[in-house]
Amino acid sequence: MIEAMDREKNLHLRTANDFFDRPETGRKLFASLVDCEPKQVAFMPAVSYGLSSVLKNVSYSQGQHAITIESEFPSDYLALESWSRKHGASINVIGPNNSKQPFSDWNERIIDAISDHTAVVAISAIHWMNGYKYDLKAIGERCKERGAIFIVDGTQAVGAMKIDVKAFNIDALICAGYKWLFGPYSIGCFYMSERFNEGTPIEESWMNRTNANKFSELTNYGMTYTDGAGRYNVGETSNFLLMPVFLEGMKQVIEWGPENITEYCTNLAIPLHNHLKAKGLDVDQSLFASHLFSISLPVNVNPNDYAQTLADRNIYVSARGSGVRVSLNVFNTEEDVDVLIETLS
Repeated sequence: MIEAMDREKNLHLRTANDFFDRPETGRKLFASLVDCEPKQVAFMPAVSYGLSSVLKNVSYSQGQHAITIESEFPSDYLALESWSRKHGASINVIGPNNSKQPFSDWNERIIDAISDHTAVVAISAIHWMNGYKYDLKAIGERCKERGAIFIVDGTQAVGAMKIDVKAFNIDALICAGYKWLFGPYSIGCFYMSERFNEGTPIEESWMNRTNANKFSELTNYGMTYTDGAGRYNVGETSNFLLMPVFLEGMKQVIEWGPENITEYCTNLAIPLHNHLKAKGLDVDQSLFASHLFSISLPVNVNPNDYAQTLADRNIYVSARGSGVRVSLNVFNTEEDVDVLIETLS
């Protein structure tokens, strides 16, 4: 960021290539994380922007419906609700069952709900409140079979676990940069499959045209969009202050390797899960992400009060619903987990 600010002091040295080189690098970095072609990557300021870009190009036929999950992140649900309201479609909200093992068949419930009348399925890669892992591959296969568009919010997953958009048949993957990609706020990436390559963007930016790097020809308004998902880039894509920071974050995550981060977090959490199991508070951890999961608290414990108790010990969790959400990453140590266990006790 400091280097980027220094460059801003010398605007007279900026060239046409400076507008496009870093975004191109960013496309390649994000593509390597989600296994797609770089040209199918676009930049956005927020998940809501990416969702609007995708849903603007999701068609509707009479009698179709949308599917999402219970307690989905507000931006995801509200974007889908807007699409449904525009077309007069219903939203089928799928939640876990009400048994003593509520998460045991959540994936199956989602898959069973996808039918020939499903226009779009929009879910997170993992549940943002409790870390439940959706079977993206099975859900994606079902969407492909039934002709439904599959949209995934990867904000809480990309960078901390392996996501393969092609293997999972994901049509659009939206990802804010400030979470597990170690980027700054207000910049992120989204993947759009080839089926959207002829779609309509939510804004018209000069940078998304094939003649954009030829400043003397910018008033040749007839030039076409760039290939792939380039037409969906937010205006001022270069973002000279935030883009360099975003690139460094993705480079670092790639150097560590999402699979290695997953393994590290898995091993780090073993003593915590053993403790929770002994206290009768644990659930089947195979159903949840290793880097983000929820601890259900007894009914007489206020989640906000307990989160503050932990914060007083320099352990920071998030109060979510009736429990607290624990987010582990490479900056955490065994000592951090020991303090969490001690405070739980």
